[in-house]
Amino acid sequence: MKSRGEILTTLSELDIPHEIVEHQAVYTVDEVVQLGLMEVGLVCKNLFLRDAKGKSHYLIVLSPDKKADLKNIQLNLDSTKLGFASEERLQSFLGLKKGAVTPLGIINDENHSVTVVFDQDLLGKEKLGVHPEDNTATVWISFDGLRKYISHFGNEIRYIEI
Repeated sequence: MKSRGEILTTLSELDIPHEIVEHQAVYTVDEVVQLGLMEVGLVCKNLFLRDAKGKSHYLIVLSPDKKADLKNIQLNLDSTKLGFASEERLQSFLGLKKGAVTPLGIINDENHSVTVVFDQDLLGKEKLGVHPEDNTATVWISFDGLRKYISHFGNEIRYIEI
């Protein structure tokens, strides 16, 4: 699995402006708020979901103040029932651990199996915060930069209203 350094190198090689801030491990939006990160930009909430048969996997990226209504997301994606994927699947598909889900983990999805789904409200945002592959740092990147990064690896990208 790729390291934080390889993710940051890829961002630089793709000429995607970004900056990284180190901090204590964070597991919830409340902890992010306590660190003052939301004053810098919008730190994304990320969910790794699977369909009922475990054949389709989705990385949902949304605003931290939104509730992820899985039924609504399922309808928007025209999917079977959605549920949270196991830690084993998270590790297998994205090389990530629970608490560190990030769209930058797409670098590890060699089979392009995971569909990245963005909340439409994120389109055009200039400063989004995502983990680099663990939850002890935040990478600040524009939405367009994040989309360019994901597109580079060939994963499908979808946009829905959450």
